Amino acid sequence: MVRNPLQAMTRRPSEFLRSSWPWRSALYLLSGGVIGGATALVAAALAAAGVLLTVALLGLVILAAMAFSGVLVGGFERWRLRLVDLDPIETPHRRPAEPGYRSWLATRFREPATWRELAFTAMSLLVLCWVDLGVIGLAVYVPVQVAILGAYDDVNGGLLLLVSVPFGLGLAVCSMYVLAAWAGARAALTRAVLAPRDDELGDRLIAVTASRARLVDLFELERSRIERDLHDGAQQRLTALIMRLGLLKLDVDGPAREGVDEALTQARAALDDVRELIRGIHPKVLSDRGLAAAVRDIAGRGPVPVDVDLDLPRLPAPLELTAYFIVSEALANVGKHSGATHAGVRGRVEDGRLWMEIRDDGHGGADPARGTGLTGLADRTAVHDGTLMIASPLGGPTVLRVELPCE
Repeated sequence: MVRNPLQAMTRRPSEFLRSSWPWRSALYLLSGGVIGGATALVAAALAAAGVLLTVALLGLVILAAMAFSGVLVGGFERWRLRLVDLDPIETPHRRPAEPGYRSWLATRFREPATWRELAFTAMSLLVLCWVDLGVIGLAVYVPVQVAILGAYDDVNGGLLLLVSVPFGLGLAVCSMYVLAAWAGARAALTRAVLAPRDDELGDRLIAVTASRARLVDLFELERSRIERDLHDGAQQRLTALIMRLGLLKLDVDGPAREGVDEALTQARAALDDVRELIRGIHPKVLSDRGLAAAVRDIAGRGPVPVDVDLDLPRLPAPLELTAYFIVSEALANVGKHSGATHAGVRGRVEDGRLWMEIRDDGHGGADPARGTGLTGLADRTAVHDGTLMIASPLGGPTVLRVELPCE
């Protein structure tokens, strides 16, 4: 697919001339020339006013505002670039750490992108916009003038007109290539100056990673709060209710005793459900005894026999919780989908990384695209910048391996 005028020019002339690229190029240059020329006049007037009013301090405000005007121009140019470049440019700017104009100004002042945009603005107002107007003016003026040249031929009876019109049309075709070439070069220059640098993208990636880590911590705090509320609230009340029903059962006979028995059975079932819910939110054995003990606990409660071979130290709580839920979900998939008769879990910490491997002897064919929980496992792994690999040929076995950095 053609993405810009320079690529379009490499196609056959018939394809290029029938496409929208010559007209997009003309609109890009025309808008750049007209808007740039008008902005240049306004900027010159403001600069003069700023110099004259410097004594009154108002001029300093005007000059400072002009220094940051490149940010607005840069954003507008990145948006306008979509006329001739189908690959959008991301903003090179970071989001301020705090709300308010002071934080915005301080952040923009420290960013190299701000000063690149200011330099590009100056270059556009002083040079590029006038070149845009010149190129598009010549591209229109020369073919038209040549085409109508024959209209002034009174000597040869209009014979010159028969030559000038085709020649003018040929020049019009050439002008379309000239417009596309300059628009493509102008767009390439804009991208080179206004696109984010690798280090700026790296800074944003670090910021996103830190934000993601904070969100993970907040989720774990909220998870712990819910687990604590269930443990200290609903579970305790259900336990007290079961005790009261047990005492009440001793004092009644006949049909009333049967009703108390039924209520006692339902209360015990509800208590089991709450305990299972608490274990799913944040298992107590994980907090008290670590990842290895928690994995052995869930392995012993599943429908498929599981061999557990884990030699793990205590790890950071968020890492243990992530690894626990990955193993828990993987073993749940083994029980629901694999048709396995046996499974195994192995894990070690080597070279600062935790690796765990879940293997089963089922029929294989596990595919994340079919939504068997594998996508969720990959998402949990990505939160900690880990890697998840799965091998599941038809006929089995299925091997899932996850690696997580311990720091």
